Amino acid sequence: MNKIFFVEDDLSFGSVMKSYLELHDYQVTWVDDGKYAVDRFKSGSFDMAILDVMLPHVDGFTIGKEIKSILPSIPIIYLTAKNLKEDILKGYGIGADDYVTKPFDSEVLLCKLKAIMSRMHADEGTNRSEVYHLGKYKFNYRFRTIDGGESKVTLSPKEAGLLRMLCQRKNELLPREEALKKLWGDDDYFTARSMDVYVTKLRKFLKDDPTIEIKNIHGSGFILEEKL
Repeated sequence: MNKIFFVEDDLSFGSVMKSYLELHDYQVTWVDDGKYAVDRFKSGSFDMAILDVMLPHVDGFTIGKEIKSILPSIPIIYLTAKNLKEDILKGYGIGADDYVTKPFDSEVLLCKLKAIMSRMHADEGTNRSEVYHLGKYKFNYRFRTIDGGESKVTLSPKEAGLLRMLCQRKNELLPREEALKKLWGDDDYFTARSMDVYVTKLRKFLKDDPTIEIKNIHGSGFILEEKL
Protein backbone atom coordinates (compact mmCIF):
# COMPACT_ATOMS: atom_id res chain seq x y z
CA MET A 1 0.00 0.00 0.00
CA ASN A 2 1.40 3.40 -1.00
CA LYS A 3 1.98 5.80 1.89
CA ILE A 4 1.03 9.46 1.54
CA PHE A 5 2.24 12.29 3.75
CA PHE A 6 -0.60 14.85 3.77
CA VAL A 7 -0.37 18.35 5.25
CA GLU A 8 -3.60 20.40 5.34
CA ASP A 9 -4.85 22.80 8.03
CA ASP A 10 -8.55 22.81 7.00
CA LEU A 11 -9.93 20.15 9.34
CA SER A 12 -13.10 19.50 7.36
CA PHE A 13 -11.37 19.26 3.99
CA GLY A 14 -8.44 17.32 5.44
CA SER A 15 -10.71 14.72 7.04
CA VAL A 16 -12.68 14.22 3.83
CA MET A 17 -9.56 13.98 1.69
CA LYS A 18 -7.87 11.52 4.05
CA SER A 19 -10.95 9.28 4.01
CA TYR A 20 -11.22 9.54 0.22
CA LEU A 21 -7.59 8.54 -0.33
CA GLU A 22 -7.83 5.68 2.17
CA LEU A 23 -10.96 4.48 0.38
CA HIS A 24 -8.75 4.15 -2.70
CA ASP A 25 -6.13 2.05 -0.92
CA TYR A 26 -3.63 4.72 0.13
CA GLN A 27 -2.24 4.86 3.65
CA VAL A 28 -2.42 8.49 4.77
CA THR A 29 -0.58 10.32 7.54
CA TRP A 30 -2.32 13.67 7.99
CA VAL A 31 -0.74 16.68 9.74
CA ASP A 32 -2.89 19.81 10.25
CA ASP A 33 -0.21 22.30 11.36
CA GLY A 34 2.93 23.18 9.40
CA LYS A 35 5.16 23.44 12.47
CA TYR A 36 4.78 19.69 13.15
CA ALA A 37 5.14 18.54 9.55
CA VAL A 38 8.88 17.95 9.17
CA ASP A 39 9.20 16.06 12.48
CA ARG A 40 6.28 13.82 11.51
CA PHE A 41 7.83 13.22 8.12
CA LYS A 42 11.13 12.20 9.71
CA SER A 43 9.36 9.68 11.92
CA GLY A 44 7.77 7.77 9.05
CA SER A 45 8.36 6.28 5.62
CA PHE A 46 6.44 7.77 2.69
CA ASP A 47 6.04 7.34 -1.06
CA MET A 48 4.37 10.69 -1.82
CA ALA A 49 3.70 14.09 -0.22
CA ILE A 50 0.59 16.24 -0.72
CA LEU A 51 1.15 19.68 0.80
CA ASP A 52 -1.19 22.62 1.22
CA VAL A 53 0.64 25.90 0.60
CA MET A 54 -1.22 28.20 3.01
CA LEU A 55 -0.53 26.72 6.46
CA PRO A 56 -0.22 28.13 9.97
CA HIS A 57 3.32 28.71 11.28
CA VAL A 58 5.23 27.08 8.40
CA ASP A 59 4.09 27.25 4.76
CA GLY A 60 3.97 24.34 2.36
CA PHE A 61 6.87 25.55 0.23
CA THR A 62 9.19 25.58 3.25
CA ILE A 63 8.02 22.12 4.26
CA GLY A 64 8.50 20.83 0.72
CA LYS A 65 12.04 22.16 0.58
CA GLU A 66 12.92 20.53 3.89
CA ILE A 67 11.46 17.12 3.09
CA LYS A 68 13.20 17.21 -0.30
CA SER A 69 16.48 17.71 1.56
CA ILE A 70 15.65 14.60 3.60
CA LEU A 71 14.32 12.47 0.73
CA PRO A 72 15.15 14.08 -2.65
CA SER A 73 13.30 11.45 -4.67
CA ILE A 74 9.88 11.90 -3.02
CA PRO A 75 7.20 13.24 -5.39
CA ILE A 76 5.28 16.30 -4.15
CA ILE A 77 1.86 17.64 -5.15
CA TYR A 78 0.98 21.11 -3.86
CA LEU A 79 -2.60 22.12 -3.02
CA THR A 80 -3.51 25.78 -2.91
CA ALA A 81 -6.39 28.23 -3.12
CA LYS A 82 -4.05 30.67 -4.88
CA ASN A 83 -3.67 30.67 -8.63
CA LEU A 84 -0.74 33.07 -8.90
CA LYS A 85 1.89 32.34 -11.54
CA GLU A 86 4.69 33.11 -9.08
CA ASP A 87 3.44 30.53 -6.59
CA ILE A 88 3.03 27.84 -9.23
CA LEU A 89 6.55 28.42 -10.53
CA LYS A 90 7.93 28.47 -6.99
CA GLY A 91 6.37 25.08 -6.33
CA TYR A 92 7.88 23.60 -9.47
CA GLY A 93 11.19 25.22 -8.58
CA ILE A 94 11.29 23.30 -5.31
CA GLY A 95 10.78 20.09 -7.25
CA ALA A 96 7.01 19.61 -7.25
CA ASP A 97 5.60 16.96 -9.56
CA ASP A 98 2.27 18.74 -9.81
CA TYR A 99 0.28 21.70 -8.54
CA VAL A 100 -3.50 21.59 -7.94
CA THR A 101 -5.60 24.70 -7.36
CA LYS A 102 -8.58 24.51 -5.02
CA PRO A 103 -11.40 23.77 -5.57
CA PHE A 104 -10.54 20.69 -7.61
CA ASP A 105 -12.07 17.39 -8.67
CA SER A 106 -10.92 14.63 -6.31
CA GLU A 107 -10.90 12.15 -9.18
CA VAL A 108 -8.42 14.35 -11.04
CA LEU A 109 -6.10 14.34 -8.02
CA LEU A 110 -6.47 10.57 -7.81
CA CYS A 111 -5.49 10.21 -11.47
CA LYS A 112 -2.41 12.36 -10.91
CA LEU A 113 -1.41 10.22 -7.92
CA LYS A 114 -1.85 7.01 -9.89
CA ALA A 115 0.22 8.35 -12.80
CA ILE A 116 3.09 9.39 -10.53
CA MET A 117 3.02 6.14 -8.55
CA SER A 118 2.86 4.08 -11.74
CA ARG A 119 5.92 5.86 -13.11
CA MET A 120 7.83 5.33 -9.86
CA HIS A 121 6.97 1.64 -9.66
CA ALA A 122 7.92 1.14 -13.31
CA ASP A 123 11.32 2.65 -12.58
CA GLU A 124 11.77 0.49 -9.48
CA GLY A 125 10.84 -2.62 -11.46
CA THR A 126 13.45 -2.07 -14.14
CA ASN A 127 15.56 -5.19 -14.45
CA ARG A 128 18.68 -3.39 -15.59
CA SER A 129 20.42 -0.32 -14.33
CA GLU A 130 20.67 2.28 -17.07
CA VAL A 131 24.01 4.02 -16.72
CA TYR A 132 25.10 6.93 -18.92
CA HIS A 133 28.61 8.37 -19.01
CA LEU A 134 28.81 12.15 -19.47
CA GLY A 135 32.38 13.44 -19.35
CA LYS A 136 33.53 12.96 -15.74
CA TYR A 137 30.01 12.07 -14.60
CA LYS A 138 28.19 8.77 -14.35
CA PHE A 139 24.40 9.02 -14.39
CA ASN A 140 22.50 6.02 -13.03
CA TYR A 141 18.90 6.39 -14.13
CA ARG A 142 17.48 3.57 -12.03
CA PHE A 143 18.92 4.96 -8.80
CA ARG A 144 18.57 8.59 -9.98
CA THR A 145 22.15 9.53 -9.11
CA ILE A 146 24.87 11.61 -10.76
CA ASP A 147 28.32 10.56 -9.58
CA GLY A 148 31.09 13.04 -10.26
CA GLY A 149 33.78 11.18 -8.37
CA GLU A 150 34.21 13.64 -5.53
CA SER A 151 30.47 14.04 -5.00
CA LYS A 152 27.18 12.34 -5.73
CA VAL A 153 23.73 13.91 -6.04
CA THR A 154 20.30 12.28 -6.01
CA LEU A 155 17.76 13.53 -8.54
CA SER A 156 14.01 13.81 -8.33
CA PRO A 157 12.03 11.44 -10.62
CA LYS A 158 11.37 14.21 -13.15
CA GLU A 159 14.99 15.43 -13.11
CA ALA A 160 16.14 11.87 -13.78
CA GLY A 161 13.53 11.39 -16.49
CA LEU A 162 14.54 14.58 -18.26
CA LEU A 163 18.26 13.82 -18.07
CA ARG A 164 17.60 10.33 -19.39
CA MET A 165 15.77 11.74 -22.42
CA LEU A 166 18.66 14.15 -23.03
CA CYS A 167 21.19 11.32 -22.73
CA GLN A 168 19.23 9.18 -25.18
CA ARG A 169 19.44 12.08 -27.67
CA LYS A 170 22.99 13.15 -26.79
CA ASN A 171 24.32 15.67 -29.32
CA GLU A 172 20.87 15.74 -30.94
CA LEU A 173 17.80 17.92 -30.41
CA LEU A 174 15.29 16.88 -27.75
CA PRO A 175 12.08 18.67 -28.81
CA ARG A 176 10.52 20.66 -25.98
CA GLU A 177 7.00 19.44 -26.79
CA GLU A 178 8.07 15.77 -26.69
CA ALA A 179 9.69 16.09 -23.25
CA LEU A 180 6.76 18.04 -21.81
CA LYS A 181 4.12 15.57 -22.99
CA LYS A 182 6.08 12.54 -21.82
CA LEU A 183 7.16 13.83 -18.39
CA TRP A 184 4.47 16.39 -17.53
CA GLY A 185 1.56 15.14 -19.61
CA ASP A 186 0.95 18.63 -21.04
CA ASP A 187 2.82 21.43 -22.80
CA ASP A 188 1.13 24.53 -21.42
CA TYR A 189 2.88 27.66 -20.14
CA PHE A 190 3.35 26.49 -16.56
CA THR A 191 4.72 23.05 -17.42
CA ALA A 192 7.10 24.67 -19.91
CA ARG A 193 8.40 27.02 -17.23
CA SER A 194 8.70 24.07 -14.87
CA MET A 195 10.89 22.23 -17.37
CA ASP A 196 13.11 25.31 -17.70
CA VAL A 197 13.63 25.17 -13.93
CA TYR A 198 14.62 21.51 -14.14
CA VAL A 199 17.05 22.18 -16.99
CA THR A 200 18.68 24.90 -14.87
CA LYS A 201 19.09 22.40 -12.02
CA LEU A 202 20.64 19.80 -14.33
CA ARG A 203 23.10 22.38 -15.64
CA LYS A 204 24.11 23.12 -12.06
CA PHE A 205 24.71 19.42 -11.35
CA LEU A 206 26.92 19.12 -14.46
CA LYS A 207 28.67 22.49 -14.28
CA ASP A 208 32.09 21.23 -13.13
CA ASP A 209 32.83 19.55 -16.46
CA PRO A 210 33.23 22.08 -19.31
CA THR A 211 32.90 19.32 -21.92
CA ILE A 212 29.22 18.84 -20.99
CA GLU A 213 26.62 21.47 -21.82
CA ILE A 214 22.82 21.55 -22.07
CA LYS A 215 22.05 24.05 -24.81
CA ASN A 216 18.73 25.79 -25.28
CA ILE A 217 17.64 25.88 -28.93
CA HIS A 218 15.17 28.76 -28.88
CA GLY A 219 11.65 27.71 -29.78
CA SER A 220 12.66 24.10 -30.42
CA GLY A 221 14.11 22.32 -27.41
CA PHE A 222 17.41 21.30 -25.84
CA ILE A 223 20.61 19.53 -26.80
CA LEU A 224 22.88 17.71 -24.36
CA GLU A 225 26.23 18.34 -25.99
CA GLU A 226 29.38 16.41 -25.16
CA LYS A 227 32.44 18.13 -26.59
CA LEU A 228 35.16 15.77 -27.73
